[in-house]
Amino acid sequence: MGFVSRGFVGRREADHGASGLPPGQYDIGGGFPVLSAGPTPRTSMEEWDFTITGEVSARARFTWQEFQQLPREDVTVDIHCVTKWSKFGTTWSGVSLDTLLDTVETSADYVLAFCDGGYTTNIPLEDVVDGRAWVVDRYDGEPLAAEHGGPARLLVPHLYFWKSAKWVRGLQLSSTEEPGFWETLGYHIYGDPWREQRYAGD
Repeated sequence: MGFVSRGFVGRREADHGASGLPPGQYDIGGGFPVLSAGPTPRTSMEEWDFTITGEVSARARFTWQEFQQLPREDVTVDIHCVTKWSKFGTTWSGVSLDTLLDTVETSADYVLAFCDGGYTTNIPLEDVVDGRAWVVDRYDGEPLAAEHGGPARLLVPHLYFWKSAKWVRGLQLSSTEEPGFWETLGYHIYGDPWREQRYAGD
């Protein structure tokens, strides 16, 4: 698959003294690059659902309408892409993974997020609970655009942005870690921007 890169506004000089800027990153300012492997999926609200499967007491499923009725949170966070841009103060709205995972019982240690288009990414379960991750469907007060992962994407802002999977459709919980799409192609299994965990071996 080739990269689709639209909306890239170019590199600004990094303020290396800027608070909140991880090593090796630069502030993209008002830009919001679109970086995707493959074409942009388009899923209607009638077809969309979100499921939690794997090592759980019982499979959980939410239609779009059911998802909209769950308690929502507004979130303002900084995001950091593995391609070295960072964007400060991004605003999102969605449902905490704490809320979604409260609907199942599990002894799993890992989640594998799966998405329209076949994309997957792996994350330790402890990294998506306790107010650290959301499924978001609004950005900057507007419905999330398809090119940025709409109708809904995962948001895990403390990890590199490839972990915030676009077009997310569910989580598979497991006691063993299964590398996702980019992880099988040499990206870091965890992806901490503060430790510059871009690629395997970093």
